[in-house]
Formats: sequence, structure tokens, C-alpha cells
Amino acid sequence: MSRRRLVFALAAIVAVAGAGAAVTSVTAVTGPEKKRIVADPGLPPATTPLTRGDLSDSFQQEGTLGHLGERKINAGTAGTLNWIAPTGSTVERNERLYEVDGRPVRLMYGAEPMYRTLKTGDEGRDVRQVEENLAALGYTGFTVDEEYTEKTAAAVKRWQKSHDLKRTGTIGPDAIAFAGGALRVKEAGAATGDQVGPGRPVLTVTGSERVVRFKLPVADAGTAKVGTRVSVQLPDGTRAAGKVSSVGKTASAGSDPQDLTPKIDITVSFDAPEKVKGVDQSPVTVDLTGETRRNVLSVPVNALLALPGGGFGIQVVENGGARDVEVELGMFGQGRVEVTGDGLREGMKVGVPSA
Repeated sequence: MSRRRLVFALAAIVAVAGAGAAVTSVTAVTGPEKKRIVADPGLPPATTPLTRGDLSDSFQQEGTLGHLGERKINAGTAGTLNWIAPTGSTVERNERLYEVDGRPVRLMYGAEPMYRTLKTGDEGRDVRQVEENLAALGYTGFTVDEEYTEKTAAAVKRWQKSHDLKRTGTIGPDAIAFAGGALRVKEAGAATGDQVGPGRPVLTVTGSERVVRFKLPVADAGTAKVGTRVSVQLPDGTRAAGKVSSVGKTASAGSDPQDLTPKIDITVSFDAPEKVKGVDQSPVTVDLTGETRRNVLSVPVNALLALPGGGFGIQVVENGGARDVEVELGMFGQGRVEVTGDGLREGMKVGVPSA
């Protein structure tokens, strides 16, 4: 008999299933009366068992290992660059980023840039950031607020003394630079011995947190929402758990002339980023877990039939014969589809095309 495979009718659904999308409410089109099981003397070329278990619409995407964010650190003072943090190193609070004329510029945490030299009487958010960092380093004795007081200046002097600096009680871009957190040095923007000055890039840095980035077709964007759990296969073969941390809002076709499908950028953050190893820009595989249906009956997608009166069915083989059984479809995933229907049970043999 003709298997009446859904070559055309299900082409779009199968394509989506191959991409891992969930189809959770596809229902057979039926007439006013329920279809009956139809006897069919023909036998299929091959069979597969109807199985019961968990079905997931998880799927894989190729991604790239990297670090969160990228920015440039500009020189805060003019002079000769005589030391710079090595490429690949991580710089944390109060550690050196670079030195100009033998004077270190150290990293402090904060969102506001260090754009002026602060002194007693100054006010602003940059003042608060300086005070927050001093307090975090143990230089206390003042109120953390937006006012630079004599007590703030005294704490600055203690910080300066600990680093063998002149105790002026003032602090500016020639001594510190702000960033949101620890930084990883991606590359140098200048070499030791170069003359640098305000506004000239000295370092290109990223956040210290490891992340994965990949692109996803716009049509599949719903499968990778913020918070979606993932498992990432790293370059050394190990796996690391994480979740989608950001989803791009603008689609682009990318640079591959063979694939102009509009795609969006997806970023994955790890649960334990400090344990993730691997060279920057290494390829990785991202498994998006998606939705899981528990304890459902499923068959391979290619076991589906188009029934003569409309709707979907499968061919059940037993007692030396075959019959078509109408089914309703649930989730597609991993090359299979969830099915429900009268008389279906685990272990039944279902017709499929020959391999």
C-alpha cells in the first residue's frame, strides 16, 4: 500500500522539529464524527516500537567561547608607558592596570568613569564610588555618600601611604580607573616605552566572566529566552551548565553569503564561570534544554501518515496485519513526535519507511 507520508503537508513541521522547536497543540483535523480504525492488509517495509518516556525539544547550536563585554582603557595621564598588565591576565580591585612614568594606575570598581581629580568639598557619584572602594579595601572612618570630606581625604592618604605614593589626600585618573568589576586583558593598545596621554587607548579589556555567544534564526528565537537552561560542551570535552543571559533585539543576516537567514545574538552565562577553561574564540556546542514532556508515547516523525479523510495517523502492525490509527500530535523533539490515540500502548510496532 502507499504509505501516504506527509512529505508536503508536514514538511514545515518536520523542519521545525529538526530545529528543536516545540509543537504542543497540533490536533488532527476531523469531521463531525470520530474516525474509525481502518483495516489495511498491506505491511510496511520496516517497523519501530511505540515508546513511552520523556520527550524534550532540546537542540544544539554551535557557539564561541569568550568573555563578557569589551571596552578600552584610556590613559589617565601623560607620560611614558613603562608597564602594562599582560595579555590574558585578570586585574581585580586595587591591582595595577598600567604605569606611566613609574606611577601605577589601579583598578577600582564603579560604573562612572574617573574623569577628574577629587578633593575635599567635591560632590558626585564618582565620590561615592571612591568611598565604596576605600571601604571595601578597609580604609574606613568616613560616611559613604556623595560628599568628599576631610575624613575621605584622610582615608585616601592612608591608601596612598600603603602604595608608597605622595600623601596628598586627592585622587584622580592618574591613580585609578573605574570598571564594573574585575577585568581580563584582551590586548595591549600601546607598548612599553610609548608616549601616552589622556584619551589614548592603553588596553583593550573584557569582563573576567566567561560566556558563550551564538546566533539563532529569528524563527527559533522563542526557544532561547532569558533564563533558558543550557549545557555547553567545552573544547576539552567537559560540560558546563548555564543559562541564556541575554537575547539580541536586532536581527542581522550575518557575513555568510550562503546563509542569509536573519539571526539574533544569544549570550550564555555559566553557573560557575570561574571553572570554565578554554582558549578565547574556541568553538563550543550549546544544548538548549527547552521543554520536556514526561511519560508520553512517541514515534519517529517519519512514522506519521496522512489519513484519507484528513488528519494524522500511524500504521500499527500486529497479528500479521496492519491498520491505520488516527492520532493527535503533541511535542516534536529529537526527531520524534508525541502521539495520543485510542488503543495505543507502549511496545506496539509502528510502520516506518525502510532505512
